[in-house]
Amino acid sequence: MKATGVTRRIDELGRVVLPVELRKNLGLLNETPMEIYVEEDRIILKKYEPTCFFCGSAENVLEFHDKLICRHCATELAQRLQEE
Repeated sequence: MKATGVTRRIDELGRVVLPVELRKNLGLLNETPMEIYVEEDRIILKKYEPTCFFCGSAENVLEFHDKLICRHCATELAQRLQEE
């Protein structure tokens, strides 16, 4: 993990402001969706990318019944259903 040398305080609403240089370097624009993970004593922020429910791919993803599925898995699933 790379240290930035920047510290920020949490405000009364629980918010932390990310420095503008960091946002620019990572391509984080206003309204960019972020995922929040907890790993031991660390809070990890990650730019949200919709991924396939089955394989985790972020390429050619579409929504089906409130789930995300990539075209490859959708094609494979359709083929298996035709075989049955």
